[in-house]
Amino acid sequence: MKRALTIAGSDSGGGAGIQADLKTFCAFGVYGMSSITSITAQNTKGVEAIFDLPPSLVAKQIECVVSDIGVDAAKTGMLSNSSIIEVVVQEIKKFNIEKLVVDPVMVSKSGALLLQRDAVDTLVERLFPLSFLITPNLPEASFLVGEDIKNVSDMERACISLKKWGPRYILLKGGHLSGEEIVDILFDGEKFTLFPAPRIATKNTHGTGCTYSAAICALLALGYSITEAVKVAREYMSKVIAHSLNLGEGFGPVNHLAPLFLRGGVNPEEGGKCW
Repeated sequence: MKRALTIAGSDSGGGAGIQADLKTFCAFGVYGMSSITSITAQNTKGVEAIFDLPPSLVAKQIECVVSDIGVDAAKTGMLSNSSIIEVVVQEIKKFNIEKLVVDPVMVSKSGALLLQRDAVDTLVERLFPLSFLITPNLPEASFLVGEDIKNVSDMERACISLKKWGPRYILLKGGHLSGEEIVDILFDGEKFTLFPAPRIATKNTHGTGCTYSAAICALLALGYSITEAVKVAREYMSKVIAHSLNLGEGFGPVNHLAPLFLRGGVNPEEGGKCW
């Protein structure tokens, strides 16, 4: 079985972060491992508390699982401060992890700051050059390039700017643009590949960024090319959003196992089955 590692924060509500990543790895049939960077107290309404783990413990988690179990692909999510980013860089280099998906998590769905402002430079200067793929959304990309992104042409220009920091590929997600169609753009430094998808009308999209990057990570671990990995992950996202869960009073989570429920003849919104 292929192995995927997530290096990210814990979401007590189960919709994003480590929890979302492990559910997504499971949905794709890869063995999931984790290095928790921060513990959050949150639910569908927002983040109420954050506790960053000591960088040495983040590093030790990575070292323990990679040196023993091994890793075929890895992803990062919430990396709250510069010290945590530095030890992640150290471990990525030590174990020569090539298939690294970096989701530059900066702000939660509810608006909570998840990356300290003084850590942004460390992220782009130290971690981006080691990444196989980065997956910013439009607000993150706008902040990084210092320009508003209002259309597909703006997205392409932002991809060119982001490529200067050294990632092999950029996947710029267009979900924050208006319109009935969402367009994501994959850029390899020369060619733009567009992935359009119908917009699904729901407020229950908590954890979409984590889930999308985790799906791509799992597919890379399985040996998919980057283009096929994004294509299949995009199709997966349409299903998990279409069957998202109306849980809690805020932004409900996507339904990470919806494709498996559908194959098993189980209502994805209800779940449950005697296996």
